[in-house]
Amino acid sequence: MPSIDSHENVLILSELWTIAMHHPDDPQLPSLGIFASMAALIQKAINSPSWLLHDQNIYIPYYAAHVIGSYTMNKPEFAQQAVESGVIPQLLDLLGGKISWVEQRVAVRALGHLASYQTTFEAVAVYEREVVELAMELACSAADVVYKEFVGVKDGALRLKYHCDLLTRGKAEEWASQVQCWSLYLLNCFASKERSITLICSRVGFLERLSKMWGGVANHSSPAGIGLIRILCYYKAGRKKIAESEQVIQSLCNISRSSDDWQYMGIDCLVLLLRDRETRYRVMELASLCLVDLVEVKNLGNYRSNVGETIAEALLLDYKLQFKGDERAAKTLQEVWSLKVGRRKKERTMSKERLEERKVLAMLIKQQAKRFFLVGEVEEAMVKYGEALETCPLRFRKERMCLYGDRAECRWVVGDVEGAISDSTRAISLSAAGTTGNCHGRNRSLWRRAKGYERKGMAKECLMDCIMYVSGCVRMERRRGGGVIPYDAVRLMSKMMDATWLFAAAAAAAKSAKADELLVKDDENGELEEIVMRMVMETKGVDDDISLSGI
Repeated sequence: MPSIDSHENVLILSELWTIAMHHPDDPQLPSLGIFASMAALIQKAINSPSWLLHDQNIYIPYYAAHVIGSYTMNKPEFAQQAVESGVIPQLLDLLGGKISWVEQRVAVRALGHLASYQTTFEAVAVYEREVVELAMELACSAADVVYKEFVGVKDGALRLKYHCDLLTRGKAEEWASQVQCWSLYLLNCFASKERSITLICSRVGFLERLSKMWGGVANHSSPAGIGLIRILCYYKAGRKKIAESEQVIQSLCNISRSSDDWQYMGIDCLVLLLRDRETRYRVMELASLCLVDLVEVKNLGNYRSNVGETIAEALLLDYKLQFKGDERAAKTLQEVWSLKVGRRKKERTMSKERLEERKVLAMLIKQQAKRFFLVGEVEEAMVKYGEALETCPLRFRKERMCLYGDRAECRWVVGDVEGAISDSTRAISLSAAGTTGNCHGRNRSLWRRAKGYERKGMAKECLMDCIMYVSGCVRMERRRGGGVIPYDAVRLMSKMMDATWLFAAAAAAAKSAKADELLVKDDENGELEEIVMRMVMETKGVDDDISLSGI
């Protein structure tokens, strides 16, 4: 194929692409030398721009790299054949942007597969620094590039035709997210072998940007940034750099206290940082204020068991030495000690009858708190709910869940948003997802926490809680034979999907740049006032375009 200049090449390659996609484990084509042919076609496309732009040859590099990636996806022996056929230099050229971001997408996919196998990793590692730097750059710039070159080009006639043909409707966000996530996966392959840790951590601002990268709704199966951060936390050099960034630690706290599927990874990172004596006291103040809300968690789905015990052990590692940092953090550690050590020991010595008596007393105090709340004495109600929580034995999780939920409502009413989020998180920690008796209380806490996150501008966390809340409502309605989803929840979900849209930052930057350009131009012509008024009138229309694109 590489030596034949025929307009049928692209048709043949399209068929090979289909075969590779549907039968990636079939050895027939790899045994016939398909990897060498694909590498030669990519090389020809890069070396000869005139050939690339002739007829439909522009599609060939994309298909060729995709075929390599598909056949190396599952079989290490195919990956070995690909490496021996010399595909890595050509894939690196595509990764470096020799053609466009569409080819970068399939190149980083294929290189990720080659780097994931023990037998072929060293072949990729020959180009280690180049690969790592290109992957970091691609992860950071993917969304901006795709928006600038495709999504933000409103006139379809100005978009590259072959991009339009390859990207069917609605695929741009998914593909941009894949470029980012596959770039991070390639970095994972090096970091997991303790390679390039310093290079990854030393790039200015990369860890901070990494902590905000996530697969989103379009690519929810990828751990994205948090996955790479967890790998970095396994190694001392990585932990040291991560602990130095307050922004990264705050992001880890946020994901640990969310409904994200990767919540357990955030907790893992904080626990690893707390167990390291060199980073423990750097992160203690932020981590303790977050993790204290999770010390009563039992399991996180199929991912982790006894989560609360692990967190408590990490927090109380040096408790007897007395933490001398932030006063709130010291108070938090004292609370964890009281809850997980002091009260537990005390309640173990109590008889069943005594425990039941304390439960009844706690419920009586709860009734007093409700009466205070109903007559508007919210501060007094909060105090009473606190007394009830101190009285109610730890084993009565459902009752304690309701008490935390009620106190969260009080905190919300008095404007203590952070306190409401904290108590809602504790209520969620005590509930068992999917348990019939806990559904209403869990849903109520999820909704309140979602509203709290909205108030604090934490769109991703708000969206995740909204999704879980709606899911819980649907399950409850099915049991009742209904099917009503709360309108407020759907509206908030739509709003948060707009806010978490992958291209939101790029769209805002483009809009700002355009506004600055117009202001400068019209200011020179003495028409500043008129252009400002025109921009104000057009703002709603631009925002509506962004909103529709994000759904």
